[in-house]
Amino acid sequence: MRIVVAMSGGVDSSVAAGLLVRAGHDVIGMSMQLYDQSGAQTSDAGPASRAFGTCCTIDDLHDARRVAAKLGIPHYIVNFEREFADTVISNFVTEYSSGRTPIPCVHCNGDLKFATLASRAEGLGADFVATGHYARVDLDPESGRYRLKRGTDPAKDQSYFLFTLTQDQLSHAMFPVGALDKTAVRDCARELGLPVAEKPDSHEICFVASGEHTSFLEERGTSAQGGAIRDVTGKTVGTHAGIHHFTVGQRKGLGLSSPIPLYVVALDAAEQTVTVGPKESLERIELTASRVNWVEGTPPAPGTRVTARIRHRHQEAAATITPLTDDRVRVAFDAAQHAVAPGQAVVMYDGDVVVGGGWID
Repeated sequence: MRIVVAMSGGVDSSVAAGLLVRAGHDVIGMSMQLYDQSGAQTSDAGPASRAFGTCCTIDDLHDARRVAAKLGIPHYIVNFEREFADTVISNFVTEYSSGRTPIPCVHCNGDLKFATLASRAEGLGADFVATGHYARVDLDPESGRYRLKRGTDPAKDQSYFLFTLTQDQLSHAMFPVGALDKTAVRDCARELGLPVAEKPDSHEICFVASGEHTSFLEERGTSAQGGAIRDVTGKTVGTHAGIHHFTVGQRKGLGLSSPIPLYVVALDAAEQTVTVGPKESLERIELTASRVNWVEGTPPAPGTRVTARIRHRHQEAAATITPLTDDRVRVAFDAAQHAVAPGQAVVMYDGDVVVGGGWID
C-alpha cells in the first residue's frame, strides 16, 4: 500500500514512517515548508523583523530528509507558505484582535495538513496520509462510520487537536504511533537507527518565538490601542496597552495592585476593555460553541452525556450536550469549569471516542 507520511523532522512522525516501512508499505515522506526559512517574511502574512519559532525550521526539514534517507524512502518538501499564512496565521491574528484565544494547531492539522496533503497524496497514487499524532482511527462495525479515538497514552493524547477531521479525511488517515507511549516511540526510533531518536519535543507555537506573540500580532496589523481595565462591578481599576496582551484566565502581567489575586474574566474588543475579577468569577456552568464538527457526520440527540475538555491540558468534565443547530451546541457541565475562554475549543468524548468539537463562543 502506498502511504504519504507527513514528516516534521521530529521523533513521532519519523517513527510513524519507520513503522510503515517496516510493515512493508510503499512510503513517501513529505514535509511542509510553512514560512520563509531565511527568517525574513515577505509574503502576505506580513513583515517579520525576527525569526519565527523553533519548530518547523530548516533544521527540522533537514532532519526529516536524513530520516527518509535512513529509511530508504523518497522525500519531498512542499511549499505551503501561502496556505499557512491564509489558513493559520490569518486566523491567529484575527482571533487575538477580536479578544479571543486561538488554537493554531487545530487549523494547521485539519484545514491545512490533512486537507492539502490528501490531495497531494492522491496525485502520487497514495491511498492514505499518515502523521505522528497520538490518536487512533477505526471503522465502527455498527454504523459503518469512521471514529476518531484518543491515543492510548493519556499523557500524549492529541485527539483534541484533530476534532475538525471529516469522515472523508478520516477514511484516508493513519496514526501509526497512536497505540504507543512516548517511551515506546523513542525505543522504536533507536531500534530503527533514526538520527532523531533523542531529539527533544517542541511545545511552542511553531511560527512565534516564545514570549513574542504580541509583537508578532502588532507587526501584522493588530491594534496596540489601549483601554480601560475594569473590575466585575464596572469600576475602572487600571489601563492596558491592547487586549491582545491578555487571555481569559490570565493572572500575571496585569500591572494592578490588589489585596486579592485578580484574573482576566472577559475581553471586549469593541470597547477595548479588559474585565478582571477574583478567581471565583471565572467559574462557568455552561457554554455554547459554534462551527461544530460532529465526527460521525450528524449531531447526537439532545441530552447526550459526554465528557468535555475546554483546553488541551484541562481535566475533562462530565456534561450534557444539546445541539442547537447542525453546527452549534450548548454544553452544560455537572460542575462549574474554570476559565472558559472564547476562541478555544471544546471537544466532547464518549469514552475514548471523539463525538465532536467546536469553537467556544
